[in-house]
Amino acid sequence: MQLNTPELDAWRTRLAALALECAAGDTDGAHDASHLDRVWRNAQSLLADHPEADVLVVLAACYLHDLVNLPKNDPARATASRLSAELARERLPALGFPFEKMDALAHAIEAHSFSAAITARTLEAQIVQDADRLDGLGLVGLARMFYISGKMGRGLAHGSDPLARDRPLDDQAYSLDHIMVKLARLPGMMQTAAGRRLGEKRLAALMDFRDDFAAEWCGG
Repeated sequence: MQLNTPELDAWRTRLAALALECAAGDTDGAHDASHLDRVWRNAQSLLADHPEADVLVVLAACYLHDLVNLPKNDPARATASRLSAELARERLPALGFPFEKMDALAHAIEAHSFSAAITARTLEAQIVQDADRLDGLGLVGLARMFYISGKMGRGLAHGSDPLARDRPLDDQAYSLDHIMVKLARLPGMMQTAAGRRLGEKRLAALMDFRDDFAAEWCGG
């Protein structure tokens, strides 16, 4: 299946509707329908370099990877991607999703998660993992970082040492620390060459923000 076809667009509509149905009552603005759309757009950019990838598997994983969305500080957070894959297996037969693609889809959903630490063994899983992580970088990623940190009651930054020059990084206490604790690592963890290029570009924007924030935070 190729990109930008009526068939693929029909699948996108059905999959987005399923994701919205499963998210009923979930008010997490960092993992909402717009997040799923952005992950799919990121994936399309990566698919341009990989015409051999199964586009339907990638599309479905982009829209269904957060069917079960647990808070970042939930003790069961690392199981969310596996639970999402299981729910996708339950719900997709009713939509007529090809049975022979189900295992590949389930793996792509399970492997997308940073906290699950599952190796992406297929090209499709690698693309989805990169596409999801790209949404954690750049200015949108920055907004998502502060949104999530605020929901968990974390402070913006350390009062006198926002760049952690003389203290250990602690993103459980300070939102700004999360850039160095996790986000700065993501470009080097990308599975695709395009993912690494885009990741480095978006990380540069985060690093510039971090420096400017610290200067303003400390009064000059």
